[in-house]
Amino acid sequence: MIPRSHLVSWVSASLVVSALVIPATIQAQDQRLHADKRAVVEHWTPERRAAAIPRDLVIDAQGRGYLRRPDGSLEPYGQQRSAQLRAGPQVPNRGKPGGGGGGGGSDTTSPAISNMIPGHGATIGADHTFKAAVTDDSGLKSVNFVITFPSDATQSYSAGHAGNGIWTVNFTGFSDGDWGWHVVAKDNAGKGGNTATSDLVSFTVNTGGGSGGGGGGGGSHVVTNAPWCDPTDGCTDGGAVQTAAGRIYFEMPSNPKWKRWAGYVCSGTVATDNSSNRSVIITAAHCVYDDANKAFARHVMFIPDQAFSGTATDRNCSNDRFGCWLPSFGVVDVNWTTTTFPNNVAWDYAYYVVDDTDDSAHDGPAGVPDSLEDAVGALDIDFTTPQDSVDNNDPAPSADYTHALGYSYSDDPNFMYCAEDMTKEGTADVNWWLPSCGLSGGASGGPWVQPMDVNAGNGQIISVNSWGYTTSPGMAGPYLNSSEANCLFGEATRLDFGEVPTADGAAGLAVDYCN
Repeated sequence: MIPRSHLVSWVSASLVVSALVIPATIQAQDQRLHADKRAVVEHWTPERRAAAIPRDLVIDAQGRGYLRRPDGSLEPYGQQRSAQLRAGPQVPNRGKPGGGGGGGGSDTTSPAISNMIPGHGATIGADHTFKAAVTDDSGLKSVNFVITFPSDATQSYSAGHAGNGIWTVNFTGFSDGDWGWHVVAKDNAGKGGNTATSDLVSFTVNTGGGSGGGGGGGGSHVVTNAPWCDPTDGCTDGGAVQTAAGRIYFEMPSNPKWKRWAGYVCSGTVATDNSSNRSVIITAAHCVYDDANKAFARHVMFIPDQAFSGTATDRNCSNDRFGCWLPSFGVVDVNWTTTTFPNNVAWDYAYYVVDDTDDSAHDGPAGVPDSLEDAVGALDIDFTTPQDSVDNNDPAPSADYTHALGYSYSDDPNFMYCAEDMTKEGTADVNWWLPSCGLSGGASGGPWVQPMDVNAGNGQIISVNSWGYTTSPGMAGPYLNSSEANCLFGEATRLDFGEVPTADGAAGLAVDYCN
């Protein structure tokens, strides 16, 4: 047998030491926390959590990679050329955040909103695709559809661009009654942009005795971006996937010398690992290892089931339902580390490992088990080949009907999902594809489940949210049906905690013997 020391590829770089400044206003933390774990919790002040942005990777029509920022601008990722965008009215803001976009500071014209469907007085069933034409010469920073419930409560949803200026959201699970909706759109003009709000459109729902029902709202063939659980009921109906999935806060360096670090947010899911001393979180590799600056994430914190409260992220571990967990290290495939996005999309899956024997790895309310998997449950990973392209012209969901889920940055605190028949993307044959998926930034690393039991909110993970295109909808996910992916998960479940470095930028392993 080859000694393990000859098998593990260590990814290392010079250690960067930075001073930790703890604000005087920070709340007292659990005294069980060891110094290193306490430093992570104290690092994520409300201000830092609020400033963290999605690590949202996209590819342009020329095959070049970008980090899409919350204002819609595209930052070259691993290359310095400007984006080559697909045809469409949505032009990213290339100025500073909140600054001038395509129209610059002289643009004072708000977006144009028209052709809203359903229109005034329309009657719809339990499921319906809402559409509106929204255009602006400066490009659009955001388009949101706001639903008014019969109780007069409102909920906002990010719309997806379907092309030719048409924006859509597929809703499921309407109940009988009188409803309303309107559109809020913001452009990329300077000084914060111009905002347009449409008139309220009233419509009636008549389900005819049926509804989309279920913890995730099954019954609709294509769902582009919708809440997984009911935000008006405190999100108590999301099932196993809601409790097992959560947000991941972390930092990655902003330059190859690791002199500056920036805060990011992704999603991840606790996976069944059958080990007694750890819990394993599956996510995207770009949420674990920075392949451009060659460093593992630091200050990593996982917060499961933040949607449960039904209110905006409170940014306080003691107020979260289960609290926060502090992983010890990450595990990625070496191929993710030796190449740069998008050339490494086939390996955009990874794991964070939490030490369940260390009670300082958990900070939160009393009474919650320190074992992450015991506290929140887990979903199985299926490493066999899933269904794809099964009669995708059928009006009803087929055997390849797949749910992709993740925590939205723009729809905080909602745990969002898209769902449709799955196919493949690209000639390289390394990615699954959900062509209509419109999940917003922050969902990266969230699970793909096939098949999904919508009543129990449970199923098997077959991929994770990986990347999209610069302007068109759709989400790619890496293949997990390979011996490489299965082997990497096995390493995450059995690597000794003492084998893994802990320094900033080095807290992880890149495994090269799974290939």
